[in-house]
Amino acid sequence: MAVFGYVRVSTSRQAEDGESLDVQERTIAGYAMMHGLKVSRTFVEGGVSGSVPLAERAQGKAMLTALKAGDVVITAKLDRMFRSALDALGVLADLKERGISLHMIDLGGDVTGNGISKLVFTILSAVAEAERDRIRERISVVKADQKNRGRYLGGKVPFGFTVVSGQLEPVASQQAVISQIVELRAKGKSLRAIKSALSLDLSLDAISRITAP
Repeated sequence: MAVFGYVRVSTSRQAEDGESLDVQERTIAGYAMMHGLKVSRTFVEGGVSGSVPLAERAQGKAMLTALKAGDVVITAKLDRMFRSALDALGVLADLKERGISLHMIDLGGDVTGNGISKLVFTILSAVAEAERDRIRERISVVKADQKNRGRYLGGKVPFGFTVVSGQLEPVASQQAVISQIVELRAKGKSLRAIKSALSLDLSLDAISRITAP
């Protein structure tokens, strides 16, 4: 069994009391000593934002790769290792499945194998679901804003437009055909009659979309 420490600080908070790398390392060493453990190695993540998933940080990735069944990881605080509940939930589930213990000192110790484990997972699951909802809402808002500004969001480019630098730009010749279609439809012409009158070979479905209210 190997015991690893994990500390992290962002550049902007490195000098803050209680958040420095030295303070975190001393806290981990003291906790390990109290529980009869000896830290074999501490992974030090300096100047990395907590918004970056653990597996995408240089030291976080190295630690996750080095861990084996029976190993122990100790971190001073939940937010030193995770900022996102989604990330925390995924990593904790993976560690638990691999037989690796994660001790978060601010949460009372082992969050993967003792009595507080179920509570931590329950809370993180609820927060993670709220996170997913916020992400979906942000994506919807961004897409709606891009659509209102004529931004191309992917998929098939609609007839009458082309994509220029990520922006939908009208094609004059195709816009003239659209005007012709709308005018014929306003005169009561059927879709098939409109199709026959066009100089371009458009499908009935495409014509229907153009004339839809």
